[in-house]
Formats: sequence, C-alpha cells, structure tokens
Amino acid sequence: MASNVAIYARVSSEQQAESGTIRSQIAALLERVKADSYKVPAQELQFIDDGYSGANLVRPALERLRDAAYNGAIDRLYIHSPDRLARKYAYQIVLMDELSKSGVEVVFLNREIGKTPEDDLLLQVQGMMAEYERAKILERSRRGKLQGAKRGAVNVLSGAPYGYKYVGKHESDGDARYEIVFEEARVVQQVFDWVGKDRMSLGEVRRRLEESGAKTRSGKSWWDRTTVWGMLKNPAYMGQAAFGKTKIGEKRSRLRPQRNSSSKPRQSYSTYDVPQEDWITVPVPALVSAELFAAVQEQLTENRSRARERRRGATHLLQGLVCCKYCDYAFYGKPAKNRHGQHYVYYRCIGTDAYRFGGKRVCSNRQVRGDLLEDAVWAQVVDLLQNPARLRSEYERRLKSKSKDDPAKLEQERKSVQNKIARMIDSYADGIINKAEFEPRVKRAKNQLKAIEEQERKLAEQNQNSQQLELLIVRIDEFAAKLTGKLLDVDWETKREIIRSVIRRVEIDQDEVNVVFRVTSFPFELAPSGAKGLQHCRKRAIPISVQCDT
Repeated sequence: MASNVAIYARVSSEQQAESGTIRSQIAALLERVKADSYKVPAQELQFIDDGYSGANLVRPALERLRDAAYNGAIDRLYIHSPDRLARKYAYQIVLMDELSKSGVEVVFLNREIGKTPEDDLLLQVQGMMAEYERAKILERSRRGKLQGAKRGAVNVLSGAPYGYKYVGKHESDGDARYEIVFEEARVVQQVFDWVGKDRMSLGEVRRRLEESGAKTRSGKSWWDRTTVWGMLKNPAYMGQAAFGKTKIGEKRSRLRPQRNSSSKPRQSYSTYDVPQEDWITVPVPALVSAELFAAVQEQLTENRSRARERRRGATHLLQGLVCCKYCDYAFYGKPAKNRHGQHYVYYRCIGTDAYRFGGKRVCSNRQVRGDLLEDAVWAQVVDLLQNPARLRSEYERRLKSKSKDDPAKLEQERKSVQNKIARMIDSYADGIINKAEFEPRVKRAKNQLKAIEEQERKLAEQNQNSQQLELLIVRIDEFAAKLTGKLLDVDWETKREIIRSVIRRVEIDQDEVNVVFRVTSFPFELAPSGAKGLQHCRKRAIPISVQCDT
C-alpha cells in the first residue's frame, strides 16, 4: 500500500483560478483518494497550479512535483485527466516516463492505467486526441467569435465595461446583451461631460471622482488616471463596443521580473494591440452621444499636446533597469522642478506615489535626479569596458574556480549508484527486503545519484565555459583597444543598447546606488551608430557601488 500519496491539479487561466474552478478538481481528487482507502495527502504533497497553461512544462507546482518524485517522496499520484498534466501529447509522454522511472504510480480519474503496451498506446492516443481537440476548439472558437462579431452578436464580448452589466445567453432569451447599471452610468456620463464640455484634465477628473465618493467596479474609492483614460477611449459608451482589440503573439522578453511576480511566466505568449481600423464594432446601448465622444477624443489630444507628452517607448536612458532597494518597486522618469526652480528629469519610485495606493505611499525613498544618475552609471559602464583588467580578473576568477572533479570518476560513481538502485529493486521484488527497509535506502540512493548528476552537469558547463574564457582572455586587450575613443562619441540609442547589454539592474537605496552588471561569456561588441534594438544630493554625496552578477 502506497505510503506517500500526492495530487496534482491545474487550471489554464487566471479567470478560472479566481472563479474557484480548481476547487472542484481538488475535491474530486481527494474524494478518490479516500475511496481508495488512502490518507488525505499533506499540504506539501498537494501540487496546485492556479492559472498556468498546460502548453508548457515550466510551472511552479509541476516543478516541485517532479523534484519530489525524483527524490522518492511520492509513491502514488492522482490527476484528474492527462490533459491536466500537459496539453501536448509529447509532454505527457515525457512526464509519464519520468514519473514511471521514479517509481510513481499515476492514477487518472477519468480512466484506469494498465501495464501493457496496449494501455500505453491508449494513453498516447488520448494525449494526441486531446491536443488535436484543443487546437480544433480554439480555431472553431476564433472563427465563431469572428463571424458572431460581424453579425453584431454581444456574446463574443464575454464581459462588460464599467457602466454596464453583461447578461449571458443562459440568463436571457438565448442572446447575450448589455444592461445599463444606472449608478455607474451616471459616473460615466459625468466623466465625459467634465472632459468633453468642461475641458478638464485627467488629474482633475480623478480628483473630482474621489471627492464625490464614486466607487470603481471593484469598490475602491480612489481612481487611477489610466482607468479614466481607458473609459474615455472606450467606444462602447457611444454604442459601438469593439471586438478584436488585441491578439496573441510570441512571448515578449523581459529585462527583469516584475515586483512580487514569478520569474516563470504563467503563459507562453504575450498580448499585442490591434490597429483600430481592424476592430469589429458590436452595437450596444449608448451612454453618451457620438458627438460628445468625438469632442472628448479631441480634448484628450489637446491635453496631450499641452502637456507635451513624450513619445511612447524608450524615453530615458535607464528605463526599465532602475528599481528600489527599499520596496522593490520600479523607478520611472518624471519631469519636475527642484527647490531652486530648475527643471530636471527625476527617476521616482512608484511606491512613493500615494494616488497609486489609495492615498497612502508605501515607500519613503527619495527621487533621483536623472542626469546625475545616468552620467554616473554610464561612467561605470565606460570604465568597465575601457579597463580590461576588471574583465580579465572576473574571467580568471571563474577559471580558477573550475571544479577539480574527474569526469571518469563521476561517471563510475553514477553507474555504481544506478546498479545499487537496480539491485535494491530486484531484492524488494524477490522479497529479500521488506518495504520499510527498501524505501529509505532507495531514497538515499536517489539523492546520491541526483547529486552526482548535478556535479556532472556543472562540470560539463565549466569545461565548455573554460574553453571560451581562455580564448576571451587573449582577446580582451584587442577588444578594449577597439573601444578606445568610441564610447565618448556614441549616440543616445547606441548608448542605451550598450547599457541594456551589460547592466542587469540599477538598485536605488536610501544612501547609495548599486549597479549590478551582467557578466556573460562574451563581451559586448559596440553596435553601429543608429542601431535600435544620483540620487539628488541635497548637500551630501551618495556613493555608487558596483557589483558583478553572473
């Protein structure tokens, strides 16, 4: 009888996770565990992935599950169906083979797994069919929604903005519709009047909304400017809801993970905006006239021109790289005046903006004068690239830290441990040792095997890197000579590309700025011209420290 029982559950979207869909999976799994006369698994053996796509294998709970299985911590695993384990047939086979080699018995609630080749074939066919059905459903859904939008069906919208309530087809007479929420609609109409007729700015609109006590859809009493802007740009309020405003594409690269977010993304794709001329409009009840909506768009354009709004995209040299060491929020560039009335661009911590957090700031870090910070960071980059001794010392340090392990000896130890595990399995199968003796021995042996394999992996990486580093040490002087005189004359775009290539992040603390470099195997090569791709002192200097991050 299995002593260590675990469960695995997954839902694909954050919406499903928030609506509690995964709870029904967990309840069904625990019920089956009890029906099979096993104890309810401990919390650490309940592996739950909320809102993670099954189209990739990089999922936090799945990673922990695979580690636990490899370490011998699981004997029996309950899963609702193979597609919860993975959407792709190939991934299912990889995971099932891995779990089988770790001695884990997998139980699917929707079918029994046998031990014959025919049963394995059935699982493979089921995985292929699940993958095929998923692709077919997605394509049919896309085509169906597209045709529905062209017919003017509200069903394709699936939700309603502030001021409306979405009534699904099951709640109505078969066709979904928008119903006006009069309390919210009055707020929407008031906002459009303030901007279109009274010519107010978004900041003034936000202040008036908070003073009037108006609540957001989520019940908050404070409003964000982007929320107001999105409301004023939404054509649904003039009776023409837009379908197809976004599309799914390749996953965007990120300089660094966002605050309190995992380094492993939930989805394997990113969402992109679609040009407005490609939107499909669906008729809905109007809250404002088309004339007022047009007047609001003109006023927003005028507000932008008066505010001299800068172009979207890269507007600051260190954009996306500066973060707060105090609260871990990002810094953003903002024009401001100092106490002497001089205009500068400052880098400011998001956590110090009270309006973002219901009127109360969450960080007390000071803002950073942009020109001082950018000059200081660029000086550090120039010094690093023009002084090969710093690069040479880092590369030589890595060569000296090369492991002294013998590959042949590690391979011999790995084979010895593998043979030991095989002998223990045979002894257990023949009844020579009982389960109480078998389990701890196998677990220790597997941990030993994992450590050896990790040593082999690191040794292979070190051998490969050492060959590259030996060549690089010879070329460092030549590389530095090529940069001489060029770094002082590069344009803004090239300078930004160099900074993004050699710096991982710039951390702003209360009393210092810490530059963390990304030291890779190959030094950065200067891009051609045109290529795209300090704290305000207040009477005391703040030092900049430098740190290399591998």
